[in-house]
Amino acid sequence: MLAEVGLRRLLAFANPEAGHEDGPPWRADEHEVDRWCRMLAWYGLPADRGDLALDRPEPGGLLPTGVTVVHPGAKAPQRRWPPVRFAAVARTLAGRGHRVVVTGNPGERGIAEQVARRAGLPDDAVLAAKTGLGELAALVAHARLVLSGDTGIGHLATAYGTPSVLLFGPVPPAHWGPPPDRPRHEALWVGPRPPGDGTAVYPALAELDVPAVLAAIDRVTRAPARAALPVQTAPSAVRWAETAP
Repeated sequence: MLAEVGLRRLLAFANPEAGHEDGPPWRADEHEVDRWCRMLAWYGLPADRGDLALDRPEPGGLLPTGVTVVHPGAKAPQRRWPPVRFAAVARTLAGRGHRVVVTGNPGERGIAEQVARRAGLPDDAVLAAKTGLGELAALVAHARLVLSGDTGIGHLATAYGTPSVLLFGPVPPAHWGPPPDRPRHEALWVGPRPPGDGTAVYPALAELDVPAVLAAIDRVTRAPARAALPVQTAPSAVRWAETAP
């Protein structure tokens, strides 16, 4: 598809089937950051796999700051931890004094409402379908904590240095998780499991229970903070890695 738009030059992994002979070979068992930095290096473009932080945007308008963000949705059903468990964690955190909000896209509004209702949160705690991408980024950048599955909001939390606990299932954190040298970000994964039929939560993710997630939250919130990122009016870039449970 890219070749058909008349590009002067295409930088990509080698793909003879698509008529692209140049570029490095694709490796399946590789972290995404390493994968794309390796591709750039092949073409002589410098890339620092550790220099991927985002500068924090300004707080987003009327959105709250200092909140705990619970994001129960994910594109694939296999990567969605059960809403009842997200709700149990949210209820516990609210009882500890956290101001919990539940985020998601328009299609995840129902899941977000279910989590908030089971957790006993007020109606205005449901922000699903109420934030654009920039507003969501600002919310995460100025949050107290992020709890989510293996999905985009987790990458934002890592990039902004916001303490986060990410719940992994089909894909190991070694491919998509936060860097292991950042104790304020933890990815929970119990290891590979038979995949099931793809319509329900992945078995490895289903094995993660509420106490394990709460324990991880305790660890990341007690970890020392890194130097604060500067605030700027617009976001700029992202980071990488894994921490076992």
